[in-house]
Order: sequence, then structure tokens, then C-alpha cells
Amino acid sequence: MVCILTVGKKLSSSSWLSPAYSQYSARLLPAGVSLETVLHKSDAALLASVAAAAGPVVLLSEEGEQLDSEAFGELLYGGLEEGGSRLAFVIGGADGLPPELRGSGRRKISLSRMTFTHQFARVMLAEQIYRASEIRKGSNYHK
Repeated sequence: MVCILTVGKKLSSSSWLSPAYSQYSARLLPAGVSLETVLHKSDAALLASVAAAAGPVVLLSEEGEQLDSEAFGELLYGGLEEGGSRLAFVIGGADGLPPELRGSGRRKISLSRMTFTHQFARVMLAEQIYRASEIRKGSNYHK
């Protein structure tokens, strides 16, 4: 299971982001990867969730390491293997990651040096997780 932990609101059903996220989530099921988003109302709730995470935790930050899709796939599947099929990604809210996480020493990756809404970052992350699964099985999706 890949869990996306974030501070924010549910994707609005009227937004194009909701069906996009759902599409990637559904596409991952045949690959044996379930994708779940856990929304938190505050940084404190997010910190508690990160502390309770069962597997490795990867932070998304514009200051993080930039990976190509193949390297992201290695990170994803390596994390799932290390975590007993559990891996969490953390996306900060409107103010970014809480200071306690920024200085935590946990691995940080960047989707881009640009800043995105947490809703858009969720969809981009879901697409990259799907792309990693397709790279792993050798499909033509990643061409």
C-alpha cells in the first residue's frame, strides 16, 4: 500500500483533479499497488500520522532530490520492499511541510522546483507511481 499523507481538503468532485487521481488509483490495482490518501486538518495531525507510519516515509519538498522516473521507480519499489509493502509519501499543506519534518533527516524528493497545490501534487505523484509500475512491467507507457 502506498499512502499519501497530506494536510488539506478532499478533492472536489467538480474538479478535474478528482477523476484524474481516481483513474491512476484504479490503474494501479492490477499491478498490486493500492493507493490511499489520508487528509489531515492540521500539521499536528500530519506529524502524528507520520510518526505512526508503518513503513518508510518520503517527504515531497521543492528542496528535495530530483529523480527521473526510473530512479523514482527504484525508490518506490525499494521502499515497498523495505516497509513490508507499505510506503508513505508526505505532501505539505499551503505553508509546505511542518518545520519538524523539514529538519527530520527523512528522505526528501521533489516533483519540481516549482510549487504546486497539494491537490495537484497528489495527482502528479499518483501518475508517477503508475508510471513506475509500468516501467517495472516493461510496458510502452514510459516512452
